[in-house]
Order: sequence, then structure tokens, then C-alpha cells
Amino acid sequence: MSEISESETAFPHRAGNIFKIQYFTSWGDQGINVTNRNINKLRDFYASMTSYVSSGPREAFLNYRDLDIGSINSSNQSSFKDAQVYGFKYFKGNF
Repeated sequence: MSEISESETAFPHRAGNIFKIQYFTSWGDQGINVTNRNINKLRDFYASMTSYVSSGPREAFLNYRDLDIGSINSSNQSSFKDAQVYGFKYFKGNF
């Protein structure tokens, strides 16, 4: 991957990647307290993986949505201004 410029594809993550990890959770119960509890559990698990993953920088790819980086609005549409919050982080110089 490091032979292809990060600006040539929508996947800018290059040298040093051995594995990709996807964290996923779902729950059937509803309510803000349940949602917050489950998101916090996933964040705790994510933090526990710190010693096993790169730290400079830890990044996410679009198909591995990281809600702590940003998301599109609830209507599933975004303006450029909204999208750039996560777009520059996901696509780097190719957004």
C-alpha cells in the first residue's frame, strides 16, 4: 500500500498497517441511559486495546465509522461543512 500515494485513493492509510480492526456493538433495549452505557462500554474496550495498536496516529476508514471522529446528520445527508469534520480525518488529502 505504501507504493500508492494516499491522495490517489479514498483509503489513505498506508505504511505499517498489518491488521484492521472493526469494533461493533448493538443492543435491543432503548433509552438514552442504555445507549450511553453501551457506547461507554465500547469506548472502554477501545481504550483497552491501546497497547496493541498504533498510536501515531490512530485512524479510522470510512467503512469503519468512528462516531468519536464524526458522523453525518440524522437525515443521512450532509453539507460539505458538516462532512469535512470527518472527511478530512478519513480521507486525509483526498477529501
